[in-house]
Amino acid sequence: MSTPVADMAYNGGHRRVAVVTGAGSGIGAATAKLLAAQGFHVICAARRTERIQAVADEIDGVALTCDVTSEKDVAALAEAVGGRLDVLVNNAGGALGVQPVSAGDVDQWRTMYETNVLGTLQVTKALLPALTAAHGIVVNVGSIAGHLVYEGGAGYTAAKHGLSALTQTLRLELWDQPVRVGEVAPGMVHTEEFSLVRLGGDQAKADAVYAGVPGPLVAEDVAEAIVWMATRPEHVNIDLLVIKPRAQAAPHKVHRLPS
Repeated sequence: MSTPVADMAYNGGHRRVAVVTGAGSGIGAATAKLLAAQGFHVICAARRTERIQAVADEIDGVALTCDVTSEKDVAALAEAVGGRLDVLVNNAGGALGVQPVSAGDVDQWRTMYETNVLGTLQVTKALLPALTAAHGIVVNVGSIAGHLVYEGGAGYTAAKHGLSALTQTLRLELWDQPVRVGEVAPGMVHTEEFSLVRLGGDQAKADAVYAGVPGPLVAEDVAEAIVWMATRPEHVNIDLLVIKPRAQAAPHKVHRLPS
C-alpha cells in the first residue's frame, strides 16, 4: 500500500495539508489555489477528473476523483489523506431548479440534499480522526440560503439550512475536542457554473441572474474568506461568516443598474 499523500507531506517537513471538495471550478478551485499559495499541500477532490487534475497541476497538489455521495469514493479519500489533516473545506454542493414548492422536482431536491448535506456528513465523518490528530478545522461552504428563504428556492434553501444545522450541531458536539468548525455563507457569487447548472444549462437565463448588478462577488472573494477562517490561531473559531456583495441586501433585494 502506498503512503498516504498527507502523511508524505508531514514526513517531508510537517507541511500543512488541506482537502477541498468540489475543487474543479468556482469557489473550490479558487480556494485550493489560495491555500496552496499559503503553503498548504492541497488534495483537490471532485467528480470531474480533468478539472481537478488541471487545478492540482497548477498548484503542485493532488487530484482525487471523488463523488461525495459515494461511500466508496469517500473511503478512498480518507485513505489518501492518511492520519493527519489540517483543513477540510466542504465545498461540494450546488443548486438545481427554481420551481415553487407546488411544482418541486423531487429528484432535484433529493440530489441537492444528498450533495449538500449527506455528502458533507460522509466526508466529515471519514476525515474527522485525521482532523483531530492535527488539531484541524472544518469550513463548510453554506449560503445565505441556509439562513433565509426566498420564493422559488425552497429546495436549495432547505438543503443549505440542513448544512447549517449540521455545522452548528457538529460545533456543539466537538466543544471539548481540538477541532474547529465554521461556516462561510456567501450571497450572490458570479461563477461560470452555479446559475448555469441551476437553470438547466440555459446561458441566457444564467446571465440574467447577474445582469446589471454592480460588483457581484467572485469565487476569489469567498476563497479569501475561507482561507482567512482556516488560518486563524488555533484558539480562534469563526462560527459563521456571512459575505455578500454591497449591492445585495437580501436574496430578493439586489441593486441593479438600468440597462
